[in-house]
Amino acid sequence: MSNPQDQLSNDLANASISGDQSKQPQQQQPQQQQPYFNPNQAQAFVPTGGYQQFQPQQQQQYGGYQQNYTQYQAGGYQQNYNNRGGYQQNYNNRGGYQQNYNNRGGYQQQQQQQYQAYNPNQQYGGYQAYNPQQQQQQQTQSQGMSLADFQKQKAEQQASLNKPAVKKTLKLASSSGIKLANATKKVDTAKPAASKEASPAPKDEEASAEPEAKKESTPVPASSSPAPAAADSTPAPVKKESTPTPSVASKSAPVSASASVVTADALAKEQEDEVDEEVVKDMFGGKDHVSIIFMGHVDAGKSTMGGNILYLTGSVDKRTVEKYEREAKDAGRQGWYLSWVMDTNKEERNDGKTIEVGKAYFETDKRRYTILDAPGHKMYVSEMIGGASQADVGILVISARKGEYETGFEKGGQTREHALLAKTQGVNKIIVVVNKMDDPTVNWSKERYQECTTKLGVFLKGIGYNKDDIINMPVSGYTGAGLKDRVNPKDCPWYEGPSLLEYLDNMDTMNRKINGPFMMPVSGKMKDLGTVVEGKIESGHVKKGTNLILMPNKTPVEVLTIYNETEQEADTAFSGEQVRLKIKGVEEEDLQPGYVLTSPKNPVKTVTKFEAQIAIVELKSILSNGFSCVMHLHTAIEEVKFVELKHKLEKGTNRKSKKPPAFAKKGMKIIAILEVSEPVCAETYKDYPQLGRFTLRDQGTTIAIGKITKLL
Repeated sequence: MSNPQDQLSNDLANASISGDQSKQPQQQQPQQQQPYFNPNQAQAFVPTGGYQQFQPQQQQQYGGYQQNYTQYQAGGYQQNYNNRGGYQQNYNNRGGYQQNYNNRGGYQQQQQQQYQAYNPNQQYGGYQAYNPQQQQQQQTQSQGMSLADFQKQKAEQQASLNKPAVKKTLKLASSSGIKLANATKKVDTAKPAASKEASPAPKDEEASAEPEAKKESTPVPASSSPAPAAADSTPAPVKKESTPTPSVASKSAPVSASASVVTADALAKEQEDEVDEEVVKDMFGGKDHVSIIFMGHVDAGKSTMGGNILYLTGSVDKRTVEKYEREAKDAGRQGWYLSWVMDTNKEERNDGKTIEVGKAYFETDKRRYTILDAPGHKMYVSEMIGGASQADVGILVISARKGEYETGFEKGGQTREHALLAKTQGVNKIIVVVNKMDDPTVNWSKERYQECTTKLGVFLKGIGYNKDDIINMPVSGYTGAGLKDRVNPKDCPWYEGPSLLEYLDNMDTMNRKINGPFMMPVSGKMKDLGTVVEGKIESGHVKKGTNLILMPNKTPVEVLTIYNETEQEADTAFSGEQVRLKIKGVEEEDLQPGYVLTSPKNPVKTVTKFEAQIAIVELKSILSNGFSCVMHLHTAIEEVKFVELKHKLEKGTNRKSKKPPAFAKKGMKIIAILEVSEPVCAETYKDYPQLGRFTLRDQGTTIAIGKITKLL
């Protein structure tokens, strides 16, 4: 190597390979043994043109490979090359012909023109078209190339560089060789199997859709695994994280590349957004979430029962309850201390009346629960409706104490109205809890229990509850008998059924649309270093950073933080859960209860006019066209006007009358067109029951219930 010409050729070789010797040390050894090197060639070559990459000796080096490898043809190219990093794998993935030279000043085209038999732009089945003899002839010809020939070839190269290159995608087939396919602009070829940050999605769908994109199917040695190297050297504008299949494209075609990448990214995101229900179960230790609402007449014992359940399940510690007991005693409200767990504000504690819907959270061994404690007073029925719209199961608390049951159930009492409103708001399962059974006037009497449940059972069936969906049980909210543990057989030998929590833990679960389009009616709002909305997710799931639309204003918002039932931050929340979301993009004063957060792809519909089927349950006079009242639809409260009565429905058959009725009165079922003054978020009852049922109220009483049949 002391010869200066040898030194010069070595330097040039180093410059052309530019650091690839470290990756491929085996290339350098044949170089020193080459008998073909012609120093005159090296002197004739002018490096100042910036074409240091063109090295005839480089081809001789590859020629050396050919001669070596023709001896191995008996074992097949593929096996031999696969074991040694392979011609195609090695060069394609580790700075090979196409990618490496493409990045280094277009050496690729030169190689292509000289090796016409080996053309990566055509889809050959493996190596059949690769002819080493022809290759060697061409190499020997190319060594005697003059400078003029070289310049001519260079001009051709420039021209070919300006042509739009065909975008390539690597497909790893089940065989050990890798084929370069001409990728068309179909999404399938560029479709990523799943992004690196993909949430645990159901993988069988992806696998069946594109088996060739599975990396596992190719037994490639780790050192030459295709993805990382290609990601280093590919110049195309492809996002690394979302495309594990390396796509090879020349710089002249960034537009088509980015277009297909966008669709591929969208597909990846869609797959990422799918959530496996099994994974969700594992996440919460197999516990699903149930919202329960305590409802019933004022003083039936709803808050006391809720407070006692929280104490019995360990959600409220003993010290807190003892503190409430002392405070209640000082205030002369000794028997109310358990209700103070639920009724937190001063006014509620002084009057012993719940005013707003109290919320609390507890957990058993099998499930997670949110208690919604509805106010029993008729002044606060609208709050109760908002609470019922978020509940899965209704617990109707009735007092067995003499006089109290009658007050609650007879005219003017709230027991009937609450049961009706719960049914209208989609609470299809109702547990009738006969409370205060330990009272001296009752003393666990079976006769009194049956008297209470029989009357109420007839009424509940009349408003549409199935026999199987009505469950009765005797309890004492104050002593806790029948809440967590079963009632003591000494006190109550005639009841052998489950306790309240035992029944809740073992009842059938609701069908949740975890992968449906996201929908969450806003039930409350607040300002807490930003805008916070709360509500129950009716469909779909949400993650931090998700972009949503707030309807009906069509305001785009971003989810910054998710708070779950226990007020802790969470990364995701699923259908059926009660959550608070901190959102960006809207001011607190610009939204109100009844607005709906929805996914941008499937936004909830907004209407001012719709057709509905209405059953009139309580109406002192009659109603006709132009009648106005208040409508409660999910969490929205709007004034509504009857624009047109279209049909009367016959009792029993539900057949429509041909003539529109002139008026409607109590007990009638009608189809009418209603109009609201402001746009309201609604869906038909058939598509989304939660957003398609409503209650009509007038002068403090519920006059009708209805479901939307058509949006106009």
